[in-house]
Amino acid sequence: MKFTSNSNELLKQIQSISGILNSNNALPILDNFLFEIKKETLTISASDLASSMSVVIDKNYTCSEEGNIAVPAKLLLDILKTFSNQVLTFIINNENFSIEISSENGNYNLAGENAEEFPKVTDLSEENQINLPSEDLIKAINYTTFCTSADESIRPVMSGVLMEIENDKISFVATDAHKLTKYTYFKNDIKFSNSFIIPKKPLQVIKNVINESLDLSINFNSSNIFFSFSNFKISCRLIEGKYPDYNAVIPNENPYKLQIEKNVFLNSLKRVSLFSNKSSNAVKIKIAGSEIIISSEDLDFSNKAEERLECKYEGENIEIGFNSKFLIELLNHLDENEIEIKLDSPNSACIINRVNESKKDEILMLIMPIMLNN
Repeated sequence: MKFTSNSNELLKQIQSISGILNSNNALPILDNFLFEIKKETLTISASDLASSMSVVIDKNYTCSEEGNIAVPAKLLLDILKTFSNQVLTFIINNENFSIEISSENGNYNLAGENAEEFPKVTDLSEENQINLPSEDLIKAINYTTFCTSADESIRPVMSGVLMEIENDKISFVATDAHKLTKYTYFKNDIKFSNSFIIPKKPLQVIKNVINESLDLSINFNSSNIFFSFSNFKISCRLIEGKYPDYNAVIPNENPYKLQIEKNVFLNSLKRVSLFSNKSSNAVKIKIAGSEIIISSEDLDFSNKAEERLECKYEGENIEIGFNSKFLIELLNHLDENEIEIKLDSPNSACIINRVNESKKDEILMLIMPIMLNN
């Protein structure tokens, strides 16, 4: 087998799929990239067994002999980073899988592996399909992945993002039991309904790779999902299990409504939370009339802070406590400066929305209050 490729182009593409790789793999073959060498295209794949990602190179590429080879990922990445922009020639021995790389200044030999040992990727091109603009999938990823549970051992389903497909909309939901986010994209050409749980890792890889506006196709069956865009393909195994009934914790109606500029509120929270107890991160929010008072206290160190802000408020006076870390995290991921916070009682879940919701999509954020020590 023999092919040539531009060093910069090769490095750029394998870096884009390297996010799939794990540092510790149960199968040694997963420490490699799979190279599928064809006359017109070079397809490079990476896998962690649960997820796989491939990229197709057809620019600055020539092939004189086809074949497949598994190439050590870390060594290839490290050596490509040292080259200036130049043409590299790869010669692969079909008998012992050795790889010779020739550059302008020298030759380099490394040991490859048998490509037959590399995991096969499931082709879902004939399965259920929906199309989404990349910017809307990126929005969904930004709004949800930060809200997933970090502990995969207790409730694995909560470590992923729930995707719900209905007749006129697609919803993405994530929760860690302290906070919840739901991003809904309205799409009126869907002819079926379904729901499944996507692992967080491949979604984050997609977010890091997409840097332009384009359409993605999403294919899925009962156990796998397949994303295709530009010259990339990503497949991953869905998380098995039943997602919690998140609708049960979303209040039907919170009668008290607070409107405030997000950035003003967020910056105040960040300052006041510096004085909170480090184990609870508790802040107290008191709303009366057109004024909101944000305060915190750490009795162990005699630290205390309070700020007053103007707001628009409809409802009875209320005092409610929040974990400032969770509240700040939610607000940091909200892209609208005018926000509405809906409350009911000091023990009820709080809803955060954008004031100006679009006709194309909507975002709902929920945070559970905490008990205050008066």
